[in-house]
This record gives sequence, structure tokens and C-alpha cells, in this order.
Amino acid sequence: MALKCGIVGLPNVGKSTLFNCLSNAKAQSANFPFCTIEPNVGTISVPDNRLNQLEGMVNPEKTIPTTIEIVDIAGLVKGASKGEGLGNKFLANIRETDAIIHVLRCFDDPNIVHVHETVDPIRDKEIIDFELQLKDLETVEKQLGSLARAVKSGDKAVVKQYDFLERLKAALESGNSARTVAPEGEAEEELSRQLCLLTAKKVLYLCNVDEASVKNGNDYVEKVKAAVANENAEVLVIGTKIESDIAEFEDHEERQMFLDELGLEEPGVNRLIRAAYKLLNLQTYFTAGEKEVRAWTVKVGATAPQAAGVIHTDFEKGFIRAEVMSYDEYVDLGSEQAMKEAGKLRIEGKDYVVQDGDIMHFRFNV
Repeated sequence: MALKCGIVGLPNVGKSTLFNCLSNAKAQSANFPFCTIEPNVGTISVPDNRLNQLEGMVNPEKTIPTTIEIVDIAGLVKGASKGEGLGNKFLANIRETDAIIHVLRCFDDPNIVHVHETVDPIRDKEIIDFELQLKDLETVEKQLGSLARAVKSGDKAVVKQYDFLERLKAALESGNSARTVAPEGEAEEELSRQLCLLTAKKVLYLCNVDEASVKNGNDYVEKVKAAVANENAEVLVIGTKIESDIAEFEDHEERQMFLDELGLEEPGVNRLIRAAYKLLNLQTYFTAGEKEVRAWTVKVGATAPQAAGVIHTDFEKGFIRAEVMSYDEYVDLGSEQAMKEAGKLRIEGKDYVVQDGDIMHFRFNV
């Protein structure tokens, strides 16, 4: 499932350091490898303790985690919407992603020069928002021009779309992102998908802090939380410098001792990867057998045949039924055989909506 999160931010806020930490995610667990597809795109495994639990219970020949793609996007500068700096590349790369991880510098360090000389995460956020909003406004105005003649026909669907564009235009001109304007009805939702607006994408704000602030945050973080309170967006606190240090430890016990000293339960990148997975509206189901225990990714709301199709398109085409077990019940009872004996293995049909953590086997006929 090729869904991507893009890392964005101004130059020198910690984007590249963060991406490098993610690229070293293999140091967090031998089961979670990382591979580079392109110089700025990484396929990163999603840490999931449930997979480790199943591995310990089933003892398979191999264990395979599920993954997401993270894109390290070039630093933005003022004027990007007009092609300044790497603006065109920056905006094109964002358009190809499904969600955004917006990195904000929330630490003071005289040795790391800020592109605007002072540390102000709210100003930094507004610079990027402004450039993305300008580009979206250009897209919306162009679409309004295209529909101007058609709307005179009185076609209800076209009129709805035109009204939606007018609402988007008003929001963007007021300095608000497209995600604050919810499409109403099928016609508007279809147009929203076609527009692929940059500021309509889901966003997670990542506050890059120093070591002293990694556990409880700081004043910069509190300002960010207040500034995005109306965006329904998650704010995550991570120290990329500390994450770099954590990634250097190859020995699990030494790494855990370092985390304990910092008062952390796990590396911040693990939390980030899971948050990005959630941001993309994804969930996990498992297959478990002696040959392989594996995590699979589906969109929230996917049906059993759609889940089967993630394994192979033939599974979806020839879907007959799914044998489904609850992860929690499986762990409590200890094995598939015990689940069968307790009557906990369910037979589900084509309309079954997959739940996060389901353990599934598919029956199909090609």
C-alpha cells in the first residue's frame, strides 16, 4: 500500500536529522528493517509489539512487519509558491504525499543558525502555511474560472462544486488551510479529491526539542499546541539529537539503559512512525502460521475481501470467506487450536469490516 508521509519544514529545523534517525530504525529492533527506495524516500517498518508477541507464540520461520513510506522533502523558503529556492520541487513532492509531518524547531542553540536568525516555531509554521495556501489559492481560482461558464447552466452538482470552491477561496484568503473547509455531499467530495490541495492534507506537528525538554516539552511546544488547537492535529515532541544518539546503540540492553536514564520508555521515532501510520488512517491485521507471521496494512473501514486483496489480487477476486480471530483472545488462549476449541474462531463473509489487530486466514477460489 503505497501511502506516503512527507517531512516538511524550513531549513535547519531538524528534518534531515529526523529522516536519518528513521533510516536507522533497524537499530531499534532487528525485526524492523529500513530500506532506501530513492535518496529521499524511505520504506520504514511500523513498530508493533503485537507482532513480537505473535512471533514468540507461533515461532515461525520468519516474521515480517508492515511498512509506510516517509519522504524527506527539500527545505522551503519564502516565495516557494512562486518558484523561489527549491519551491517547485518542494510543492510537487508534497502533492505526491498523503499526509504531512511538519517539523518545527523548538530549541535554542547558538551553534545552529536559524534561517531567520531567531527561534520562533509559530512564525516558521506560518511561513510554510502561507506558501502552501498561496499555491492552493492559485489552484482554486483556476478551477473557479473553469466552472464559471458551466455554473450558469444551473446544474445542481456544478453549482455545489462552485459554492465549495468559493468557500475554499474565502478560507485561503483569510489565512486558513483547506482542511478547515469540509466538503458537503458527494459532488464536493469528488471535487476535493480531484483538486489534491496541499493544505487539505492531514498534518502532524513535530516539535524538535533539546534533551532537557524531551520528556515534558517547553514554552515553544506550548505555543505550538495553542496555535494548532483548532486544527485537530496531533503535536509530537521529539529530540532529533537524542534520537541520533539512541540510533548509535546496536546493543539492545545498552540502548534501554540510555532510554531509562532519559526517563523514556522507547525511542521517539517509534512513536512518530506509529503516529504517521495513524495519520494515514491505516490499521493492521495479521496472518500467523509456522512458515510466517506477518503484519498487513489496510485502510480503516476495509472489508475482508479488500484485506485479502492486499496479499494477492486473486484472493480478493475469488474470496469465499475469512477465518477471523481477535488478537486479545488469541493471546489469552495461547493458540489457534485453543481458539477453535473455545469457539472463538469466527467465519466472516464479504461484508465483514476488518478490525485493527484481527488475525485472519482467507479461503478463496480462483
